[in-house]
Amino acid sequence: MSAIVVDHLKKTFRVTVKQPGVVGTLKSLIRPERKDFHAVDDISFKIQEGEFTAFLGPNGAGKTTTIKILTGILNLTSGEVSVLGHDPFKRDNELRRSIALVMGNKQQLWWDLPAWESFIVLKELYGVSEAGFKKRIDALVPALSLEDKLHTQVRKMSLGERMKCELVAALLHSPRVVFLDEPTIGLDVVSQQRIRSFLRDYQKETDCTVVLTSHYMQDVAELCRRVLLIDKGRMVYDGLIEDLAKAHASEKRLRLTFTDQIDETDVTPFGSVVSFSGSDVVLTMPKADSAQKIGQILQSLPVLDITVEEPSVEEIISELMSGSGLPVSRET
Repeated sequence: MSAIVVDHLKKTFRVTVKQPGVVGTLKSLIRPERKDFHAVDDISFKIQEGEFTAFLGPNGAGKTTTIKILTGILNLTSGEVSVLGHDPFKRDNELRRSIALVMGNKQQLWWDLPAWESFIVLKELYGVSEAGFKKRIDALVPALSLEDKLHTQVRKMSLGERMKCELVAALLHSPRVVFLDEPTIGLDVVSQQRIRSFLRDYQKETDCTVVLTSHYMQDVAELCRRVLLIDKGRMVYDGLIEDLAKAHASEKRLRLTFTDQIDETDVTPFGSVVSFSGSDVVLTMPKADSAQKIGQILQSLPVLDITVEEPSVEEIISELMSGSGLPVSRET
């Protein structure tokens, strides 16, 4: 069953075009020029219940706009969306009790209160029973190692501790669909890993549907099998993360160990030198030429060992998101 259905979704904003300088400012006040900006431009996809899906794209691609539409914060311009069979913008109580949104750059906890006080308020807002509340606290707090932080003012916590408390707050009512918008932004490497481990275990235990947006590719590589890639408001890829790697890895990387010391000029005809230390070399070469180049290397140089590597998923997606990678086209 589909937890989320998006059908030809469009979101258009009317924006004022301002010319530079004082004259441009006055002109925009007296006779403003306006144009349509298509933040989301005719995208369609479905997410099944229990999927952990990455929703990626560069800044300004339309990710957060789409998430806000799916959570009822924004209304769409045209098309149709449904979450658990509901129109999000109608904000039905049944739907609001079934979804959660965590935004890494915004908080729902009260800054001057201990996290525990915020949890109590949210318990009442969502109508969580005493038994249900205790069960959720007993499960979530130890999993995130927050036992000694519950009665600390939120403002006195580290960023990582606050984000853990934000996750507890979002999951107190056992949502069936969770939207995570940059949940590890600004965190140190250790805190990022702890959040990822918790999210992976939580999703497996509850089988909830999770939609993740993140600029940290390690989040995607560790947590998600499916990737939705959006650029300039349009969907450019919808598929498995490993298929993305296979389809859009334009280069191969060779790690070579030689029986004797060689000169760097001996290997430059075969590809771009990434690193060189006499008998150990790392080369990159076009995927299409790799078989021929490897054969030539084996014939002409004293190779002791050779390893052929594909670029990592992180490298591929980062390349595509930066706009320097191969264009992706797949109908959704």
